[in-house]
Amino acid sequence: MWHWRTTDLGRFLTCDLLQGFAHGFFSRDWQGEDLTTLTAALGVRATPLRTQQVHSDRVALGTDVLTSDKGLEADALVATEPHQALWVCSADCVPLLIADVASGRVAAIHAGWRGTATQISRATLQQMQALGSELADLRIAMGPAIRGEVYQVGLNVARALGQTILEGVTETIEREDLYQRFAALDPAAVFLDPEPERLRLDVARVNRLQLLQLGLKEEQIALCPHCTFRDAEFFFSYRRERLKQVQWSGIVSRLV
Repeated sequence: MWHWRTTDLGRFLTCDLLQGFAHGFFSRDWQGEDLTTLTAALGVRATPLRTQQVHSDRVALGTDVLTSDKGLEADALVATEPHQALWVCSADCVPLLIADVASGRVAAIHAGWRGTATQISRATLQQMQALGSELADLRIAMGPAIRGEVYQVGLNVARALGQTILEGVTETIEREDLYQRFAALDPAAVFLDPEPERLRLDVARVNRLQLLQLGLKEEQIALCPHCTFRDAEFFFSYRRERLKQVQWSGIVSRLV
């Protein structure tokens, strides 16, 4: 389902689930290249749009970006016109690219643990529905991100994420109980950590569980197998390097 594309400038990933939409999850090869160059690498002519990411649940529209005289603070972007290339950047957080196969509308999301705790994916789907999209027509690809086996978080973070998909999670729930409840939904979403006040969580899989609870089907969602922390050849990782280096993910609308 996932394929590497190679150009003179470097490699990027595509996903079969987004077939028919120009898109790419770009590797560290593209460090320093601007969004115009990245958009051209997708083989289309489109207007690149981005926001100032702030780890929030804010969703911006393509028209908002085009008419703003400064960077909009938002962590999701929904297309409003044809040939808008929507971009998000990440270094461990989850990039989600969404395509509406009926209308040609697309969206791009940057979901770190904070955005996931405030359910940025749900807010984005609600905005797409407000514009006429149907959940059954959506296809969602989650790109390279840090995987749960190596993403250590405090119990406060694990509880905040758990509250989005589990009933009755409180700020005092014990680690073992929280672990068991996560694992009952998806064993690959949570792992025990040697430190007693920590767990290891897969933020992409938490987003997947949120989307399934909203009514999407398994076949509408694709999870990238690459881990930004482990795959140092291909991706930057803030957890690994403690440097502010990012890779970009983008998708182009084909609204009619």
